[in-house]
Amino acid sequence: MKALGKVLGLIFLGLLLLVVALGFALTQLFDPNDYKDEIRQLARDKANLELSINGDIGWSLFPWLGLELTDTTLASAATPNQPFADLRLLGLSVRVLPLLRKEVQMSDIRIDGLNLTLQRDEQGHGNWQDIGRPAKPAKAPDAGTAPASPATASSTETTTSQPLRLDIDSLTLSNARIDYRDAKSGQQYSAENIQLSTGAVREGASIPVQLSAFFASNQPVLRARAELQGQLRFDRALKRYQLEDLKLSGEASGEPFQGKTLTFATQGQLLLDQAAQIAEWNGLKLSVNQLRALGELKLRNLDKQPALEGGLSIAQFNLREFLDGIGQPVPAMSDSSALGSVELVSRLQGSANSLTLQELTLKLDESTFTGNLSVSDFAKQAVRAQLKGDRLNLDRYLPSASKEGASARQNEVKNTLAAAGQAGTTDLPQAPSQQAWSEASLLPIERLRRLDAQFDLSLGQLTLKQLPMTTVTLKASGKDGLLSLSELRGELYNGNFNHSASLDVRPDSPQFKVQKNISRVDAAKLLKALGQKPTLTGTLDLNADLQTQGNSQKAWIDNLNGNAHFNLRDGVLSNANLEQQLCQAIATLNRKSLSGETRGKDTAFESLGGNLTITNGVAYNPDLKARIQGLSVNGDGSLDLRVLGMDYRVGIIIEGDKSEMPDPACQINPRYVGLEWPLRCRGPLELGAKACRVDKEGLGKVGAKLATEKLGEKIEEKLGDKVSPELKDALKGLFNR
Repeated sequence: MKALGKVLGLIFLGLLLLVVALGFALTQLFDPNDYKDEIRQLARDKANLELSINGDIGWSLFPWLGLELTDTTLASAATPNQPFADLRLLGLSVRVLPLLRKEVQMSDIRIDGLNLTLQRDEQGHGNWQDIGRPAKPAKAPDAGTAPASPATASSTETTTSQPLRLDIDSLTLSNARIDYRDAKSGQQYSAENIQLSTGAVREGASIPVQLSAFFASNQPVLRARAELQGQLRFDRALKRYQLEDLKLSGEASGEPFQGKTLTFATQGQLLLDQAAQIAEWNGLKLSVNQLRALGELKLRNLDKQPALEGGLSIAQFNLREFLDGIGQPVPAMSDSSALGSVELVSRLQGSANSLTLQELTLKLDESTFTGNLSVSDFAKQAVRAQLKGDRLNLDRYLPSASKEGASARQNEVKNTLAAAGQAGTTDLPQAPSQQAWSEASLLPIERLRRLDAQFDLSLGQLTLKQLPMTTVTLKASGKDGLLSLSELRGELYNGNFNHSASLDVRPDSPQFKVQKNISRVDAAKLLKALGQKPTLTGTLDLNADLQTQGNSQKAWIDNLNGNAHFNLRDGVLSNANLEQQLCQAIATLNRKSLSGETRGKDTAFESLGGNLTITNGVAYNPDLKARIQGLSVNGDGSLDLRVLGMDYRVGIIIEGDKSEMPDPACQINPRYVGLEWPLRCRGPLELGAKACRVDKEGLGKVGAKLATEKLGEKIEEKLGDKVSPELKDALKGLFNR
């Protein structure tokens, strides 16, 4: 037996040596370079590929089937003079015997200097699309040929679908480049200096992968660098692919970032399950400049309409600095620290063209919001929001109020106030003449025209124009240049309000419409919040229907038209003494002088109201009515909103209250009851009732009336029954002329 074994061993050794010798002989006697033309023709016939091998073909046979190509180009047979790929070096080798067991065992695969040039023409046809199609259609089977039996077909399918087992020591791709151009759109993309290296490639095992490249585009001009590393694991039978311990980092710059640089890094575990048509990204960690985020993402229905779900948590960061760092600085705001703190936690749902943040908790500066926020259409930038918040100070995020054109009026008003005095005995103030509003543009017209948004907000507190509104509900929308505020209601200064408005930015000059309803609001607090010195107090009711146009404060006031009704109840005219003005009128009529200058004091009223008709920034008020204890007031005048001035004629009627006046010179004569004592009020709105003076022209008419009445009394007294009533009436009429 030992002898037999020895003989068999010698035979096997001899066969092995024979095979090696034959392999050596073949490699020495057979040169594949002699068959380049045949190889080109085969590529042309079978793959519709124009193959040019300008370098030598190196090869080995046993135990490794080795191949090395240099200086090779590839082109479509349809455009042989326009190569889409060229290759400096391709080197690989395969063990021969494992191929018989449908196993691919390879040494290192080396690819160097690969350049891909992919192009689409103006018809959308790519220069790579014809590759792999036979140059000649396959011959149709003979009619008499019987179709393969089901069993045979099934067997063939099973045989061909059985995958080869891969076993590759490593894969190295170096100095590669990919260019893509679209002739129709002019879009260009490129990836250059592509470096790829892997460890041993074996199915079911972790494969170390490292990849780096530089990327660029022309629309917009963008440059980026990226590096990736991780552990690749795949199972082709289960159609399951994993990239574990993913680390991706890099930076980008270009036109979108306005000269700034964006740095990014991300980690996590990636899974693609083609059998279940899902993709997952677990353990997501993301950083973009100073932004830090954690989360998980899952895509379903990859073969149909992909659906996204997952969660995202963004740690607190400075949004203002972040946007500035990527070349997108925020517009100027009243508060330079606004957007300094942002934090977000949310569940995610989305599709290829939409994204919804559900169960959202958003912290913005001192505000906290919960609800849903979505982009329903990425292409249209359509935003939808349903949020509930604790507080929001909008004044922080609005542009600073422009003081253009206001300083001149402020100086004018200051001088007028100083000259008016306290007692109302100075000359009648002049109406202001200086413009009170800025001409600076306020609305970003182009952005508003592109806006597609719907907002449904409820806030515990909203501050706007320094007004502390509470229990606020806001519903607004905007689309195709038409913006609508369908509802803005809440509570303000112990009262409530309900507003609606619309803004049409489609015309060159934006069109505004506003409806306002204010009920039981503290007027003094309202004026103070609006930056005005409170000249009156009381509970305000206001209804207004207004419209205007333009894109500045001045334009809005100059073009303001509409109607309004107002009523103040249980209020006070601050630092204004109408009683003193009435006393001055009576003293003048009595031809007496007041004993001294009475200090200014407040005038309480039961009600003050009327209607306004507004035409081009001027509000006409023909029916001003006021009720004061013992007095009633009628007024007729206008408010020039362009300069914030007033001009009124006011009549004070003494009714039932005949209490002593503060000065003996103006004691009330019974004949004065029921007469309308005239005042003229003119000047800046800031003066309030301090702008009122005795109307001397009107007072003369009152004096003439009283004199006529007194003369009539004397005629009656002297003549008595001595003359006929007709004669007495004639005499009285003579003096009434």
